Amino acid sequence: MTRAAVGYAAMLEQFGPREVLDLAAAAERHGFAGVMAADHFQPWTPRQGQASFVWNVLSALGQATTGDLGTVTTPTYRVHPAVVAQAAATLETMYPGRHWLALGSGEALNEHVVGQYWPDAPERIDRMFEAVDIIRKLFASGVNGSDVRHEGRYYRLESTRIWTAPPSPPPILVAASGPVTARRAGRVADGIVTEAGPHDKIEHLFKRFAEGARETGRQGGVRVMRVHVSWAPTDEEAMANALVEWPTLGLRFPKADIRSPFEIDQMARMVRPEHLAERLPVSADPDVHRAHLQGFLDLGVDRLYVHNVGRNQQEFLEVFGRDVLPGLRS
Repeated sequence: MTRAAVGYAAMLEQFGPREVLDLAAAAERHGFAGVMAADHFQPWTPRQGQASFVWNVLSALGQATTGDLGTVTTPTYRVHPAVVAQAAATLETMYPGRHWLALGSGEALNEHVVGQYWPDAPERIDRMFEAVDIIRKLFASGVNGSDVRHEGRYYRLESTRIWTAPPSPPPILVAASGPVTARRAGRVADGIVTEAGPHDKIEHLFKRFAEGARETGRQGGVRVMRVHVSWAPTDEEAMANALVEWPTLGLRFPKADIRSPFEIDQMARMVRPEHLAERLPVSADPDVHRAHLQGFLDLGVDRLYVHNVGRNQQEFLEVFGRDVLPGLRS
């Protein structure tokens, strides 16, 4: 057994860009391997208070750290797939072998801001998979030096190519929370990204992803997970942090159609400690968190990225680097 690859989830919704750079560098010093950041135009709640542009931050993180640089973005509404392809190709050119790109179907919270019609989930997922096709074509154009076109159901791409391109494009992963999307991802993607959840659900997602890969003769792919935890010096502080900083984990309904952080904030005021049960570990005991993370590694997760929901990031990084990460095995 080898030590597991566990990275740091940099929450751009919660910390400003300069603070994120400092935290990611500290995470690496404490043994976290790599960093991931999601593409948000708004935070989940007003209290979180931040939403910097993910591509600027990732470029700076490449200088501040030495591990992998991952992002989950929605290449469909605010940003055309061609622009996402250009951004990802540039980042991989700057930091060869370090970037992975994950595509999601998006939330209205971030995507409605450009004023377009917000479709139902099936259309959003179809748009995402068409974007995968466009981005793959553009990545190949940069390597082959030939123009490509695209005439699809949702997108049009005039004859063009990626001019600044790495010799090997970054892997494309798909963010999936349901079995149908996971199976489709297995057919076309290099990996799958998901949030922590019940073990039986995660096992089913990975199984469907593998089925999709076999249907097209693929060899599966990397399995990535972001895990939220709440650690603090006392259990009471850990619970207070969860309720104040990340109450959305206690909302038991989909949030993809909610447009405003202020709407979410009103709903989140109903969240109580019991609503967070089974959604994230809330504890001062490092052993509790180590067991929680090891459970996902035992399911076959290749890379974990951990987010401590409180503002106590420096303490969290020190404690997890000393008492949690060394005991995790892949």
